[in-house]
Amino acid sequence: MKLSANSDIDYVNRIFTELSIGSDMALKSTIFKAELQIADIDRNYYQSHVLTLARHPSETDERMMVRLLAFALHAHESLLFGNGLSTDNEPDLWRKDLTGEIDLWIDVGLPDEKLVRKACGRSRQVFIYSYGGRVADRWWDQCRSKLGKIKNLSVINLPPQTSQSIAKQAQRSMQLNCTIQEGQIWLADHKESVQVELVIPV
Repeated sequence: MKLSANSDIDYVNRIFTELSIGSDMALKSTIFKAELQIADIDRNYYQSHVLTLARHPSETDERMMVRLLAFALHAHESLLFGNGLSTDNEPDLWRKDLTGEIDLWIDVGLPDEKLVRKACGRSRQVFIYSYGGRVADRWWDQCRSKLGKIKNLSVINLPPQTSQSIAKQAQRSMQLNCTIQEGQIWLADHKESVQVELVIPV
């Protein structure tokens, strides 16, 4: 989904990339591989996923790792990464039923309020994982009146300490473990385990 004018540094980077699309020197997506072991005791979900993430030229490690975390939190055999930053018509992650209807739509960052409402009309359930500290707080302050009462929308914020900590785990080839128990979340690599804090803005 397209980011709002009040978005974080991802938005600035995206604008720079869009201005370069006509150039032969435009950058291509960078491919990251992740072996993700998930032990979600709350959902009784225990699976290993081998994932390929295409990082858009405007995407930071922080944003990519929030995408990966969102996958872990909603892991399902039918959950797929969408084109995200590359198009308004697809989210960062989504899950469809057998008829092609969208069951779950997940976006990362600070999407435009109009596009969020459009997504809520297309999908049975929509999740937004925001991050960016005060910028994310301002975004929600501006969107709350129009988005706060939508029943199939959930907005979840990652405090800077969480999003920046998991960003440090980004590698071209990753082996990660995500454990979820009684609402507590840990994302671990071979160096450290990060306790993930999620905040529901009010």
